[in-house]
Amino acid sequence: MPTVPTAGVAMTAIGVAVIRMWESERADRLYDDPLARAFVDAARPSFASGEPERWGRVEALAEKFFEGRTMAVRVVDDGVAAAVAGGCAQVVILGAGLDTRAYRMALPSTVTVFELDLPELFAFKEPVLAAVGAIPICVRHAVVADLRDEWPGALVANGFSAEVPTVWVDEGVLGYLSRSAAVRVVERLTEWSAPGSVFDIGRFDADSQADRYDELRTLVRGERAEPARGGLGPDVEDLLAGLGWDTRFEDWGGLVEAIGRPSAPSEPGIGMIRAVRRA
Repeated sequence: MPTVPTAGVAMTAIGVAVIRMWESERADRLYDDPLARAFVDAARPSFASGEPERWGRVEALAEKFFEGRTMAVRVVDDGVAAAVAGGCAQVVILGAGLDTRAYRMALPSTVTVFELDLPELFAFKEPVLAAVGAIPICVRHAVVADLRDEWPGALVANGFSAEVPTVWVDEGVLGYLSRSAAVRVVERLTEWSAPGSVFDIGRFDADSQADRYDELRTLVRGERAEPARGGLGPDVEDLLAGLGWDTRFEDWGGLVEAIGRPSAPSEPGIGMIRAVRRA
């Protein structure tokens, strides 16, 4: 039986798998992720036999963030597909969690997906994938690394090439890091980005984003969490421009309107920063 991550950031990956499972069960689903149920089914018994009330908190977390999170999955899917169609042959998923894009998206077989996360995450994920006989559509590498350390070396050891345009995916992991650590991640990935590489980053009100992470931690742990004020901060576009990226901002309302599912209105300035590495 795989070891279920029940603490820290890795724990939130279970909640996101619940969200993807629920979305996949809808008749109007935005994407289909059959592996999400395998992760949920593998995780649930550990909670039932230990602290059953914590599984209730996982589902409460998933329900609270369902609307925004499930549409964000689709927005990122569309961004990855567009970047690959535009010439990016590598996909690096930072803090991959239980991501399954290498299995569920119609990516060309020549594309390589690098999933980067902590060892306890893969200690759960890989046995579940093996148990159901999951086969990736493209090349996939599970890269054990900590974003607070010198993670590019782990990518290179798994075949990553700085000469190949890459699409970098961050679905929120940078928000868990201190500001200095998050900025360092962006500096390092810039060093390893060939011209034409793509980096999509969600832009949120800094205080609202911090409150969201605080509430998420509280739901998972069942206790008050210390306030978190990390991530890239409000000047991310200036940071990227200074590092050699061309950026454009896409409003969240326009992004979800293109998807075609009604959504609660967002605050002004909330959306996605699309960045492309200059030559």
